Amino acid sequence: MYQPSDSVEFMGVIELSLKDKVALITGGSRGIGASAVRLFHEAGARVAFNYRSAKTAADTLVEQCGGTGACAAFEQELSTPEEGRILVEKTVAAFGCIDILVANHGIWPANDAPIATLPEEQWHRTLQVNLDSVFGLVQAAAGHMQKQGRATPEAAAGHIVLVSSTAGQRGEAFHADYAASKGALISMTKGLSTELAPLGIHVNCVAPGWVATEMSASALDDPQVSKKILSGIPLRRPARPIEIAGPILFLCTPLAGFMSGEIVNVNGGAVLVG
Repeated sequence: MYQPSDSVEFMGVIELSLKDKVALITGGSRGIGASAVRLFHEAGARVAFNYRSAKTAADTLVEQCGGTGACAAFEQELSTPEEGRILVEKTVAAFGCIDILVANHGIWPANDAPIATLPEEQWHRTLQVNLDSVFGLVQAAAGHMQKQGRATPEAAAGHIVLVSSTAGQRGEAFHADYAASKGALISMTKGLSTELAPLGIHVNCVAPGWVATEMSASALDDPQVSKKILSGIPLRRPARPIEIAGPILFLCTPLAGFMSGEIVNVNGGAVLVG
């Protein structure tokens, strides 16, 4: 008869610890990603992240997180599966393994685009960045996690967290490309969990609503648009990046050891009001 260990329950002090773990967080130079990099570092993980052009911000973040021995920044575009695989290999080369993948990067074309006139180029570009590259990241990371295995039947072989969006669940008018890409990540989470959970790889998803980041600034800084956005959020404000990074961290700790295939909504109650 299977007898689970109570070691996690009786740690004495409840900690969200990732000591000795290696995490790759995409889109880590700003916004949610940068908050997650800092938080994972504070939890004891060695952290790798990518950036496209913000080298100064990336270098500063590396220094804030203990320097190159504890944190690594890679200039890496993510718009193809191969680029995703390359980033995973860079992480493994730097730190010897990969225990956690957080696919946080993405683009949101800010201008409204009615489906009748949505440029085909925009459609493909959004899906390439938000979905195709995630396929490559997951494929490579899951391969390494399977090879690394797990220390005990209860231990995780790895954690994968895909960052979706409220738009992936209820859609977003005039942003069909973005909603489709984020909805696909939710379905991907469920399919991957069914496949990988028996191998000890936990796959979950965090679905943020509006977050006060550089990407959303053009909308949130517009008085009329912002008023409409906030009226649909019961908490009447956008999230702070750390409020998204926190649930991501939790999903990668032993306290979430019986969670896989879950979509964690972090949106101030927005999905409840249509």
